Order: sequence, then C-alpha cells, then structure tokens
Amino acid sequence: MRELLEGIRLFSKLGEEALRALEAAAEAVTFEPGDVLCREGETGDRMFLIASGEVVVLKAVGDGAPIEVTVLRRGDVAGEMGLFGERKRTATLRACTACETWVLGYDAFERLLESEPTVAKGLLSSMSRHLVRETSAAATLRAKEEGRGLRVAFFHASPYRNRLYTEINRYEYALRFFLPRLTLDTVPLASGFRVVVASANDCLDGDVVDALADLGVEMIALRCAGYNNVDLDACERRGLSVARVPAYSPYAVAEHAVALMMALNRRTHRAHVRVRDGNFSLDGLVGFDIHGKTAGIVGTGKIGVCLLSILHGFGCRLLAHSRTEKPELVDRFGVRFVPLDELLAASEIVSLHCALTPKTHHIIDADAVSKMKDGVMLINTARGGLIDTEALLDGLKSRKIGYAGLDVYEEEADYFYKDFSDSVIDDDALARLTTFGNVMVTGHQGSLTDEAQRNIAETTLENVREFELGRRGDALTNAVAAKRD
Repeated sequence: MRELLEGIRLFSKLGEEALRALEAAAEAVTFEPGDVLCREGETGDRMFLIASGEVVVLKAVGDGAPIEVTVLRRGDVAGEMGLFGERKRTATLRACTACETWVLGYDAFERLLESEPTVAKGLLSSMSRHLVRETSAAATLRAKEEGRGLRVAFFHASPYRNRLYTEINRYEYALRFFLPRLTLDTVPLASGFRVVVASANDCLDGDVVDALADLGVEMIALRCAGYNNVDLDACERRGLSVARVPAYSPYAVAEHAVALMMALNRRTHRAHVRVRDGNFSLDGLVGFDIHGKTAGIVGTGKIGVCLLSILHGFGCRLLAHSRTEKPELVDRFGVRFVPLDELLAASEIVSLHCALTPKTHHIIDADAVSKMKDGVMLINTARGGLIDTEALLDGLKSRKIGYAGLDVYEEEADYFYKDFSDSVIDDDALARLTTFGNVMVTGHQGSLTDEAQRNIAETTLENVREFELGRRGDALTNAVAAKRD
C-alpha cells in the first residue's frame, strides 16, 4: 500500500508517520468480477482505494437502467463521504475485473485522525476532487462518444426515434440518447454537450435552464412545435438559443383527430374487443352520420386547416375560432369564424388545435362545458393543459359530454411513452378516464407517422446545423424567443 499511496499526488506529501498510520488502518479486500463494492441508496461508512483492476461507477437516472458514469482504476478513491458517518451512497460500485482494494472504515478513520490529523488534509483534497466529478454526474459519458462532431444530447429518447436520427445524421454529430425526461434531477447527463434536444414533456423551467447553462449547454433544440414548457426569459438571460419544429406533418395529427372521432362514433374499439371474444352483437354500437353535423375547430393553424379540409369532405358545417380570421378558409370550405361561446353552443363535435398559452390554459373548463350541446364530442390532439380534467370528468358523468377523444393529457409527462401494464397508474383522474366506454385515450401518438417523424428529425438536425454554423438566438430560422410587451 505504501507504494500506492506515494504514487497518488494527494497523499504523496504526507509524512512517513502519517503514511504508516494510514497503511495500518486500512484493510486489504479483494473483489471478483461482478462483485458489488457498494450500492446506490444504501448507507455506507467505508472508503475504497483501488490498488488494481477496474471498478465501474453506475448511477441510476429516472426509470431506465443504471448509466455508467466512469471507471475507477489503480490510485482512484471512492466513497470518501462514508468516512464522515453513515451516508447514503450516491452511486453503485461494481468490479469489472478481479480487483484489489484498500478499505478504510469510519471507526478506523476516527482513530487515525486522533493519532495523525495530517491525514485529513490528503483525504479532504481527494474528496473535493471527487465531489467536483460527482456534480457533473455523467461528465465522462462524453468520452465514450466515437463521433468527433458537435455533441448533441437527446432526452426522453425512444428506440424508433433514435434509429431515425442516427440514420439521417448527415452532419456526423456525436448523438447521445438518454431515456429519462429532462428534469432538474437528470440535468447532469447534459454535461459535455453543447446542444440538448428536448420534447414537449421535458421540463425546461428556470432552474433547469440555469443548470444547463452552468454545464455549458448553448442550445435547446425542441423536436416539437409547442414551447410552453420552456422558460424563454431564463434562456435569454443565460444566452441559450432555442429552436423548434414549427410544422412537420399537420396531416398526421389532423388524421389522428379524425381517427378518434370515427372510433368513438362507431364504437370500433368496443366492437373489435367483442369480436375477438366471439361476440358479434350490435347492441350499444349505434353511431351517427358525421355528414351534416356541425364541427367546431378551435385554432386554425396548419393542423386545424388540415382538419377543416377533411371534415369539409365529410360534408360538415364548419365553425372556427382563432386569434385571426382567415378569409381564404371561408372561400375554400365555407367556414364561419365565430366567438368561442358560439362555437361551443352550436357544435356537435369540438376539436382543439390551438397552442397552450396562459390565455388558453383550461380553455375548456366547467363554464365552457356548460355551454356545450348535450352529448357533444370533444377531441384534443393539441396540448393536455387546454382541458381542465376535473371539468371533463364532471361533463362525462353528467352526460353533457357524450364522447371524449384525447391524445394528450395535462399530467401526461409522468405516464406517456412508458409501459405501466405491470404496475398501477396512481393518477386518479387518468385512471378514471380510461374506465369510460365513451372515452379514448392514446399516448400522444398524433404525429407518429413515418412522414411526420422524418420531418421532425430533419428539421431538428437542420436547426442544430444552423447553430453549428454560427447562428444564434433570433437569427435561427425556427427560433423561439421571449415575447416583448
């Protein structure tokens, strides 16, 4: 052990007596490949000094598998905090190879300090270095990237999207895909990356933005059109550029809205389950003709316009509510632009396609529901926060709302894109929604078509390319900036 300690810069200046005391207090322990030295979350009161072999440091992030943070080798020290009493381990240490270690426990450390207080200097210096490394959590992940291009971190990644981004990575960026959502807890994964790609369900509030900026992140590339989850003022204050995907395939989302309408109307989801059980009864499956019905579209952006076109083909009477009236839609589809209250009172079908802003948050609340026609069909493929879920549940129970088709949910970030089939959904409102036979909930899959996903990936990477070429802030083609009064 003496040779090992003398070779470590932090201990090399200790005197002969201190080195001898440290050597006597430590215990030699060997580990076989796969052995766990300590586990994250468990209490521990020991420090490990690696004498030979390799020890991997694993850290749990979100619900995914533990992520390899770094590998410890001869001369590395771990678990220093355990020398100051029983502390919860912040990482798991597992032997990659046969390892020889020197282990110093809390009790031995206390006795050592009484006789050789100078030992504390070396150990505290080592601990400070360790804590700097711990702060960035996954800093060494960047060393694993084989690409030499711009480093780009994807949060809330999924296999089908990962393959697509990898396939079209024409600029040879060093892409890293992280399964967890971006939150304050998972921000350390962004260490070493200049660009972060985020989704509509990632958290980009002021605290997260500050943490990203502290790690050296310079750009947030949203792979979605909405940006209500981004604190744009914080981004401007910290100098982070933000870009989005303003349009991908509006047809995909509009067609999904129609799919929800048709399935709810003709009860195809219920009929399918019956037939699989050998039940060909038609009781309870009566629908209505969409032709001739009044459909109210809230929001006439690209998706809303696509839906108007489709429903015009069905032969619907069309109402619209939007920030600005579009005369061309009146000419093309016979749309009437009306106040929201009039749209709600006159429509058999109401479909939401507006952005989520402070003004549109809970645009469908108890008051709005009370103004709707009895038995109305309500469709939301835009943002979950447009609907007050409790008001929706009350409307369903009173039968004011006859059908509800939801591809979004205001608390979806904790559930969508994950498999809860073997566990319990502890969100009472979401669980209740899924029990209604006249409600269909899909997991935010409106844009889940080949064409839409490819458009999103292409635009996202082009946004990153502009950043790489030197564009910043408002100079980005698809920039998002804080609004000015």
